[in-house]
Amino acid sequence: MVQAIPLEHLMWLSGVLLVAGLATGILAGLFGIGGGAIIVPVLYEVFGAVGVDDSERMHLSVGTALAIIVPTALRSYLAHRRRTKIDNSIMRQWAVPLVAGVVAGTLLAAVSPDVVLKIAFVLFAALMSSKLLFGRDHWVLADTLPGRLPMALYGFGIGASAPLIGISGGGIATVVLTLYRVPIHTAIATSAGLGALIAVPGTIGYIISGIPHLDELPPFSLGYVSLPGLVLVGGIATLAAPLGARLAHGFTRRQLEVGFGLYLLIVGLRFVVALIVE
Repeated sequence: MVQAIPLEHLMWLSGVLLVAGLATGILAGLFGIGGGAIIVPVLYEVFGAVGVDDSERMHLSVGTALAIIVPTALRSYLAHRRRTKIDNSIMRQWAVPLVAGVVAGTLLAAVSPDVVLKIAFVLFAALMSSKLLFGRDHWVLADTLPGRLPMALYGFGIGASAPLIGISGGGIATVVLTLYRVPIHTAIATSAGLGALIAVPGTIGYIISGIPHLDELPPFSLGYVSLPGLVLVGGIATLAAPLGARLAHGFTRRQLEVGFGLYLLIVGLRFVVALIVE
């Protein structure tokens, strides 16, 4: 597939991936996310341009996004840790249920058609952007974090949703924490630390589930992970993540919420259009 594409077209696609990597890294540091919400739609368009079948495009996009999230989220977390107090108690409570959720979500994604992943992405974007854009200070569930069982359920839900959408779970975790009055900067920094924990088992799952489909995937694919996409986007994103972390501390809480909300709204609408067209 790739060999049939003119050189100038390949160069243009590579440029798009590099720009996506830069944006991903900045957003990862800025909002405490792994960047999947921007990587997935960009990769979806690029894989379509190089001839990947529609039935495989979303799976390949999500799997590659999760692989990219691993180093990006780790770099973002380390950058935030130098500037913000990380709530390690939350990370300890969520570690096991998060991983269990990732395993369940990866198994579900492996047997789900392409449209299911798109719908999951749209629902995620709609719910998160609504809370961030229209939420008010009184939109809280409690003044302190809940007990072990509710926290475990939150962790499992965040972990299960990540492989379906191709995110690190940081965006969802940030919104959950702010519903319990965790300060936005602390929530972002803590959520950044969850990214690699979610993305590693998710990536492994997509590699394994994509092996039977290698004949339908582009060259240099490791299951549902595109190695060229991983190198081009992931390399730039990892380098740019600390810049985003520095930028985050130059904005107010409300500015971060509105910026993140608009971003999620835009990428969610992109997949609504794709679902309508199909």
